[in-house]
Amino acid sequence: MAKATRVTNRIRALRFTHGEMTQAELADRIGVTRQTVIAIEQSRYSPSLEVAFLIARVFGVPLDEVFQYAEDEGEGR
Repeated sequence: MAKATRVTNRIRALRFTHGEMTQAELADRIGVTRQTVIAIEQSRYSPSLEVAFLIARVFGVPLDEVFQYAEDEGEGR
């Protein structure tokens, strides 16, 4: 089983607030497979920066409204 990434996302919620878009429809719009969208949505795969921007553009929102990075407690910047 693949380890989950520290990148989380709101893709599922955004798909439903944008006309109940299917995973296949999103995949077609950003040029990836449906399986890739599923893996990204389930935080099993972090998208490339280009794909992340394309996803945000499809939904018309800033990148940080789609993706969040979970920091460890006590981790400094």
